[in-house]
Amino acid sequence: MPRRGRARSVTVAALVPVLLLAGCTAGPSTRPPVVENDGPPPPAPSSTSRQVPLPDLAAPGASGIDWSDCTSQTRQRLGRGAGDRLSFSCARITSTLDAPDTPGYGITRLAVLKVGAGPIPLTVVNDVEGEPGTLYAARLASTLPPELLRTFSLIGVDRRGTGDSDPVQCIPDDVRDALFGHDPARGTEDVLDAARTAGQQCAINLEDEQTALDSWRAAGDLDQLRQELGLDRLNAIGHGEGSRVVALYGARYPEHVGRVVLDGVPDPTADAAAVLGGVAEGAEATLDAFGADCASRGCPLGRDARGAVTALAKELRTTPLHADTGTLGPAVALRAVLAGLAERDRWPALADALVAARGGDGTGLAAFVEPYLLETETTAARLDGVLATRCNDMATRLPADQLARTSADLGAKYPVFGAVLAQQLAWCSPWPSRREPMPDIGTAATPPLVVVSTATDPVTPEQGTIRAAEQLPSAVRIAWQGAGHGAFGSPCVADAVQAFLVDGRVPRDGTLCPA
Repeated sequence: MPRRGRARSVTVAALVPVLLLAGCTAGPSTRPPVVENDGPPPPAPSSTSRQVPLPDLAAPGASGIDWSDCTSQTRQRLGRGAGDRLSFSCARITSTLDAPDTPGYGITRLAVLKVGAGPIPLTVVNDVEGEPGTLYAARLASTLPPELLRTFSLIGVDRRGTGDSDPVQCIPDDVRDALFGHDPARGTEDVLDAARTAGQQCAINLEDEQTALDSWRAAGDLDQLRQELGLDRLNAIGHGEGSRVVALYGARYPEHVGRVVLDGVPDPTADAAAVLGGVAEGAEATLDAFGADCASRGCPLGRDARGAVTALAKELRTTPLHADTGTLGPAVALRAVLAGLAERDRWPALADALVAARGGDGTGLAAFVEPYLLETETTAARLDGVLATRCNDMATRLPADQLARTSADLGAKYPVFGAVLAQQLAWCSPWPSRREPMPDIGTAATPPLVVVSTATDPVTPEQGTIRAAEQLPSAVRIAWQGAGHGAFGSPCVADAVQAFLVDGRVPRDGTLCPA
């Protein structure tokens, strides 16, 4: 398989869409406060327990990053006319690999992108399963009003092992297909065999890098970026699973934390099966919200999206389709739906793709998972980096018999997505066990952090985000009552977040924003 070169030292190395403010109304005094649309969010109440004040914004010192124009390439990556009025600059920085067996040694190169004319850098970190951080930041900037980009320049970073950073390329194509496409109705034995092969190949190809691809070390990369940008404090936005990296940054380097917003946070519960159950529950609730949205638009799929997806999976079990990604069976189709549900702006395309697949054309549905499976001369398949990061961040390792029971239990409780999401446990079962203790995500030494939860989220469900906020002593939470992965599309949330980032006004904990 093609491999891009990595720098070698001791080892192989590898914003918020602020919209025009719209209606939010105040609730009764017995409920959490609501951001109002006729004025700024209410100031945070004084608290003797909050010892660390919110830092002032400060311009950076001299930067050590050598930026070069990448406007044309970035616009091409964005597609659909996005970013036509923006200019982009790209660069690469070097960070310490810091593998468990060789702490402090090795290097990994990271791709970064800058957009916006504002003097204050605002780092953007995305889900490891989502778009690379550089592309996500570029797309985010294209939705922002010019005044926000006059205060901030967005700095997107491709996390170690992803995007244009030193990539993870270690899983053979056929094994990747087996991991991603195994039908959970056929049990767990075959997917476990594929996971064993993947783990062996990654150990051979990645060497020490295999266990250095985790969120804790990605937080260390953010501190290297802070230093390269000439900053005393890092201002940052974490989106979904990327919020774990930003939260861990705060736990590791509280004295260097600036203004931070976490849009959805993974559940920090140690029981991975319970966490995946919460994700399955959130995903199926989002599927129902997707169906309601479809019905409101009069799309051919109709309101019963759950029934349509279940029927399609059943059809594909006996008559799979074929697309550029290979065979489109039930597991691949369900993963495509999960990927589509995570991108609210692509819900109309997902509805059309499901209708087409029911008619025998799987091309549109396969497009949602193409980045996970296909390599190009310049881009690695996303699944390799996802598997490495997920498994290194997960302490749970289950034996084969318990995997089978857990898959059956989740499948019975959440019949659409439970069993296919449970396969992540099988993927990680043969992976090297984490020898380091799982890190805490929060410390009382950080300034106020804004945590935003979404009532119906297929990736970082609300209850998981609430549990994470409870482990962040300085967190204040905004609760959006809408559906989708992330809440920054809500004008009510955008108002509060903009006031926090730009003006330093901390929202009241428990602020409620209606859908």
